[in-house]
Amino acid sequence: MIATVKKTKNRVISAKDIVRDYHITYQTVNHYTDFGLLPVLAKKGNVRFYDKDLVAKRLKEIKLLMNEGYSLRLIRKKLIGI
Repeated sequence: MIATVKKTKNRVISAKDIVRDYHITYQTVNHYTDFGLLPVLAKKGNVRFYDKDLVAKRLKEIKLLMNEGYSLRLIRKKLIGI
Protein backbone atom coordinates (compact mmCIF):
# COMPACT_ATOMS: atom_id res chain seq x y z
CA MET A 1 0.00 0.00 0.00
CA ILE A 2 2.73 2.48 0.93
CA ALA A 3 4.49 1.92 -2.40
CA THR A 4 1.21 2.64 -4.16
CA VAL A 5 0.92 5.98 -2.37
CA LYS A 6 4.49 6.94 -3.32
CA LYS A 7 4.04 5.93 -6.98
CA THR A 8 0.83 7.91 -7.40
CA LYS A 9 1.62 10.76 -5.01
CA ASN A 10 0.44 13.50 -7.37
CA ARG A 11 -2.84 11.64 -7.99
CA VAL A 12 -3.80 11.07 -4.35
CA ILE A 13 -5.20 13.38 -1.71
CA SER A 14 -5.42 12.91 2.05
CA ALA A 15 -8.57 13.44 4.09
CA LYS A 16 -6.92 16.48 5.68
CA ASP A 17 -6.26 18.00 2.25
CA ILE A 18 -9.85 17.31 1.15
CA VAL A 19 -11.07 19.30 4.16
CA ARG A 20 -8.75 22.18 3.28
CA ASP A 21 -9.26 22.20 -0.49
CA TYR A 22 -13.01 21.61 -0.63
CA HIS A 23 -14.07 23.49 2.52
CA ILE A 24 -15.96 20.59 4.06
CA THR A 25 -15.59 19.20 7.56
CA TYR A 26 -13.56 16.17 8.51
CA GLN A 27 -16.78 14.60 9.77
CA THR A 28 -18.29 15.02 6.30
CA VAL A 29 -15.30 13.26 4.72
CA ASN A 30 -15.69 10.44 7.27
CA HIS A 31 -19.41 10.20 6.62
CA TYR A 32 -18.98 10.08 2.83
CA THR A 33 -16.22 7.47 3.28
CA ASP A 34 -18.31 5.31 5.61
CA PHE A 35 -21.29 5.68 3.28
CA GLY A 36 -19.21 4.46 0.32
CA LEU A 37 -19.19 7.71 -1.65
CA LEU A 38 -15.45 8.34 -1.22
CA PRO A 39 -13.51 5.07 -1.44
CA VAL A 40 -10.11 4.94 0.28
CA LEU A 41 -7.31 4.25 -2.19
CA ALA A 42 -4.62 3.53 0.42
CA LYS A 43 -3.89 4.00 4.09
CA LYS A 44 -0.62 4.84 5.81
CA GLY A 45 -0.91 4.79 9.59
CA ASN A 46 -3.97 6.88 10.44
CA VAL A 47 -3.84 8.81 7.16
CA ARG A 48 -6.30 7.85 4.43
CA PHE A 49 -5.54 8.62 0.81
CA TYR A 50 -8.14 9.04 -1.91
CA ASP A 51 -8.01 9.29 -5.70
CA LYS A 52 -7.78 13.03 -6.35
CA ASP A 53 -9.79 13.00 -9.59
CA LEU A 54 -12.53 10.81 -8.15
CA VAL A 55 -12.85 13.05 -5.07
CA ALA A 56 -13.23 16.15 -7.24
CA LYS A 57 -15.83 14.44 -9.44
CA ARG A 58 -17.80 12.91 -6.57
CA LEU A 59 -17.90 16.04 -4.41
CA LYS A 60 -19.12 18.07 -7.40
CA GLU A 61 -21.83 15.49 -8.15
CA ILE A 62 -22.86 15.23 -4.48
CA LYS A 63 -23.19 19.00 -4.16
CA LEU A 64 -25.21 19.25 -7.38
CA LEU A 65 -27.58 16.45 -6.41
CA MET A 66 -28.00 17.75 -2.85
CA ASN A 67 -28.92 21.16 -4.28
CA GLU A 68 -31.56 19.39 -6.39
CA GLY A 69 -33.03 17.91 -3.21
CA TYR A 70 -31.72 14.34 -3.36
CA SER A 71 -31.03 12.55 -0.06
CA LEU A 72 -27.59 11.08 0.51
CA ARG A 73 -29.05 7.58 0.22
CA LEU A 74 -30.47 8.38 -3.25
CA ILE A 75 -27.21 10.07 -4.24
CA ARG A 76 -25.29 6.92 -3.32
CA LYS A 77 -27.71 4.79 -5.34
CA LYS A 78 -27.39 7.15 -8.33
CA LEU A 79 -23.57 7.36 -8.20
CA ILE A 80 -22.52 3.86 -7.23
CA GLY A 81 -25.67 1.78 -7.49
CA ILE A 82 -25.89 0.65 -3.87
